[in-house]
Amino acid sequence: MSKSAVIIKGDGTGPELVNAMVHVLNECNSKIKLIQCNAGSEWWKKNGGNSYISDEVWKMLEASDACFKGPTTTVPTSNAPKSVAVSIRQKFNLFANVRPIKTYKNSVHQLDFVCVREATEGLYTGIEFKIGDDAAIAIRKITRKSCENVVRYGFNLAKELKFNKIYVITKRNILKETDGIFWNTVEKIQSEYEIEVEEYYIDNMTQQLVKNPERFNKSILLSTNLFMDIVSECASGHVGSIGNVYSGNYGDKYAMFEPAHGSAPKYAGDDKVNPVATILSGALMTKYLGENDICNAIFAATEGIINEGKYLTYDLGGSASLGEMANEIATRSRLYLP
Repeated sequence: MSKSAVIIKGDGTGPELVNAMVHVLNECNSKIKLIQCNAGSEWWKKNGGNSYISDEVWKMLEASDACFKGPTTTVPTSNAPKSVAVSIRQKFNLFANVRPIKTYKNSVHQLDFVCVREATEGLYTGIEFKIGDDAAIAIRKITRKSCENVVRYGFNLAKELKFNKIYVITKRNILKETDGIFWNTVEKIQSEYEIEVEEYYIDNMTQQLVKNPERFNKSILLSTNLFMDIVSECASGHVGSIGNVYSGNYGDKYAMFEPAHGSAPKYAGDDKVNPVATILSGALMTKYLGENDICNAIFAATEGIINEGKYLTYDLGGSASLGEMANEIATRSRLYLP
């Protein structure tokens, strides 16, 4: 019985990027049943409601084995719903957001580490309220259970990748209670593994990622929701373009895959933006759903194309269109299949 995945086309450049990803998977003869649908701010502006996701799409998500989210726009006003990504992470308890940071041949820094982010709570819980016309409060919710979920995931991933160190990012000198729970969870779980742990405060970590990012090679960077959102974006600056940065969101029974970047509406329909993050996130999805050979082929083809430098979009210093780069990835991926 084949696996199924709901494919959310998204906003702005989302639909054309998703089409490119689906094209690559089809060219690789993926057997995953891809169920395409609409969700996001463009759908919401037409239909309204308290969610960017319709009841129909929620039912499709619940019936699927995984999902893929194209780039979506989150409207930054108080009456708008929470983002599509946050909604799905919280609904399916996708507690681990994973962003590999691996550079290509011509990068200034040669990097290979993985950012693991708690993805269901912290400031993203969305608990905030006004206490007057000129003041408001946001609550940073940290629970031991969610900390245990993501910390154990981080240690298991380090073991799987044969990394022997985890850098834990906090601001525990200021956020003594919330980051205290996170750090105490790390200390407890570390006793079960032969993996070294070092704590960095968030401000120092961002400085080190600019100054000396190689020190983090062959390690896991692990933190709470907002801190790792910031850290992983900072680290992404070394990968050549945010358009290269792919990710997966994992829970115990479900996963969502997505490029790390936004919807870039000003480029919608221009056949211009970088498809790598979307295509590689799709490749991660094929691995999750049991098609390891297809995942490996897409990654190998993409790495070769970027290192070669001929079929690159504008953000990578080339002149290829979105479609041209995606077609080249699809063609070469077939060559790496067994």
